[in-house]
Amino acid sequence: MKKFRIEPHGRLQEWVADEKGYFKDEGLDYEFLTSYATQSSGYALVQSTESAAPEVKRGAFENMEKGRPADISCACHWAVNMASSSGHGRMWGHAYSVTPSAVVVPAESSIKKPRDLANVEVGVGYHSGSYFSAIQALEKILKPDEIKLRFIGQPQDRLAALLNRKVDAANMFGAPLYVAEQQGCRKILDTTFMIGFLLHKDADVEDVKRYFKALQRAQRDIDLEPERYKHYFLKELPEKYHDMIDVGGFGPGERLVFEPYTREIFEQTHRWIEQEKLFPEGQLGTRDYEASVSMHE
Repeated sequence: MKKFRIEPHGRLQEWVADEKGYFKDEGLDYEFLTSYATQSSGYALVQSTESAAPEVKRGAFENMEKGRPADISCACHWAVNMASSSGHGRMWGHAYSVTPSAVVVPAESSIKKPRDLANVEVGVGYHSGSYFSAIQALEKILKPDEIKLRFIGQPQDRLAALLNRKVDAANMFGAPLYVAEQQGCRKILDTTFMIGFLLHKDADVEDVKRYFKALQRAQRDIDLEPERYKHYFLKELPEKYHDMIDVGGFGPGERLVFEPYTREIFEQTHRWIEQEKLFPEGQLGTRDYEASVSMHE
């Protein structure tokens, strides 16, 4: 029997469940795969710090569209919503997570408040959480033609571009956000957002349930004593940052929420994506809630 393949998301919960033996307690035979969320596809791959951040017009959705090998993986709920409604796996309907996220700027920036982001290029990842959450937050305070986004790549790319002063602002979440803050970057606009879980078409639902039972125990441990587990953020960050940071100053990052991803949330999110015209017609998913979201009891 094959192992249950887990793609973490740059967070603590999987590492805690592994350390404490919770996956094994639930009878899950598993292995970790490299997380898409912690890789680079843009600026961080450019050798010279003199180079401008290249535009990368692919992101979390395109990665899921291509096909992920993991039985379970994550991305922002907008991308997972669209991927599952396009038939690229199914969304797990019994849990989601919420990640701290923010548009940040270098310490010396003249940008002081959200309104100052008008006509300022904000670094985001294409068809990823930083893209959708930036639009959702910025459209409440700016006119549509004042919102300027720059597709830099993945979180590691935006962090490198921000620290090298190759972008005026960037939407960051998770460990890269904490690194940026410890390097003096300032939070201008909160963009906290929801993350969804994508199941591979061949994922065993009973294994999925075992996985979430283990993560629920891990989440309680993190809630009780987060400082005991923050060292795991070092597994999710390139070594070049390790001597620059103190994980004791980090927050706990993503928090898992064991509540349903309801039909109302699914449909409202889908309508917003369509209204904003964030996907070309060929990528718009058409499957309904029942076909897209796994609600196995």
